[in-house]
Amino acid sequence: MSSTLFHDLPDGRRIAHRHIEGGGPTLVFLPGYMSDMAGSKATTLLDWAREQGRGCLLLDYSGCGESSGQFADGTLSRWAEEVVTLVVAKVRGPVVLVGSSMGGWLMLLVAKKLGARVAGLVGIASAPDFTRWGRTAEERERLAAGETVFDPNPYGPEPTPTHPGFFADAETNLLLEGEIALNCPAHLLHGQRDADVPWEISLRLADALRSDAVKVTLVKDGDHRLSRPQDIALLLRTVAHLPETD
Repeated sequence: MSSTLFHDLPDGRRIAHRHIEGGGPTLVFLPGYMSDMAGSKATTLLDWAREQGRGCLLLDYSGCGESSGQFADGTLSRWAEEVVTLVVAKVRGPVVLVGSSMGGWLMLLVAKKLGARVAGLVGIASAPDFTRWGRTAEERERLAAGETVFDPNPYGPEPTPTHPGFFADAETNLLLEGEIALNCPAHLLHGQRDADVPWEISLRLADALRSDAVKVTLVKDGDHRLSRPQDIALLLRTVAHLPETD
């Protein structure tokens, strides 16, 4: 594992990241909600990239992992800004964005900002617009009124918060109701036993993307994390071939 580095933003945020240089489009991994670059998919991707001579960038959003800040201050727009800033500062040439769950939403927002630098997208249980389809009308009213909503956390002892600031920002970044103006190749992976993000969301995303070079792979017995050895192997095969290079 490469050592943790820190990139300072003008407003004082310190963004933890790990970066290796290499050939081919650099892989940029975007973790899910309340996740970080220490997860198994991220670390395995970095190790694989090193073995293959590929560039790879991992990061922790502000308020997550080793980065500075409070999670309650985090928003999609804030985290997308951090990703774009790091890519511009650290990476030369094209990138393939790999987004897991909420990271799949951020992947789309970042791709729109980076434009032609994005050579491809890989979504893992992508969850764009989850503050809409994943919330009841009553919960949305509470969030809009400034209340934090807590959900049971299947991955830890503490409940998972959704803060009103995150919700308000998410309302300005909804994507699935119209065309997503991205033309790069995309490959979306989704488990059909995902208890958090319905696999149909990846089908909606595939339909919304302007690109015709979109593939969806459904893993019939796969869960939300898709972190079993066979799931990781599928991810590595996917990033190895997207985009097709000489």
